[in-house]
Amino acid sequence: MSAQHSNLPPAMPRHIAVIMDGNGRWAYRQHLPRVAGHRRGAEVVREMVQSCVDLGIPYLTLFAFSTENWRRPALEVRLLMNLFRLLLKREVRKLHENGVRLCIIGDRSVLAPDLLKLIAEAETLTESNTRLQLNLAVNYGGRWDITQAVRSVLALVESGALAAGDVSEADIAQHLSLANIPEPDLMIRTGGEERISNFLVWQMAYSEFYFTDVLWPDFDRASLEHALHSFAQRQRRFGKTGDQVLEDDCSVSD
Repeated sequence: MSAQHSNLPPAMPRHIAVIMDGNGRWAYRQHLPRVAGHRRGAEVVREMVQSCVDLGIPYLTLFAFSTENWRRPALEVRLLMNLFRLLLKREVRKLHENGVRLCIIGDRSVLAPDLLKLIAEAETLTESNTRLQLNLAVNYGGRWDITQAVRSVLALVESGALAAGDVSEADIAQHLSLANIPEPDLMIRTGGEERISNFLVWQMAYSEFYFTDVLWPDFDRASLEHALHSFAQRQRRFGKTGDQVLEDDCSVSD
């Protein structure tokens, strides 16, 4: 179903970020091992990517594995990394054929060499695609992101390329993951929890949040459209009053 044939609202986000929560609980309810929930969740990723391509949403960022997820049982971590390998091997060619650019954000320093090779190959293959930029956050944490950006800025200060007193928000933002794309307009979290869990802490300062009890393996096109309708009903003020926003909208339409 394309955007023009749906009942979607005209106000659409350019960038959607998603915390894909509930795979384990979904598996438990189905009397299946946790890995079955993760596998089903991976299928939903494919469906979500296709929906964003169909709807003309240019940026999608998915929280796949956080810096805190290493605390999970070793077997589950190993299964998740193997699933990530499998997806890179099976799905990247399809992403490329569909015009999707794949970018991996996060701390790669602890990832296995074979996984790093698969990531590099995937990013190289898809780097010129423009229909959708799919960002997968792997070993990612918002605080890590800010810390590594500050270190980069400090290096500029130490080299004399930037004066300490001149450091601005823009200088830090320039060195964050996702620095060259719009910040998320909409953050969706599935699974019933209502927190951001160290995801895109800087970038989501003005994002609209949408929390749903739907577990990620059950999140379908209708669930996405419900989130988009909710987003369209919000008035995004960015510090202005509601009247100012309405005046700005009127001046643009004139």
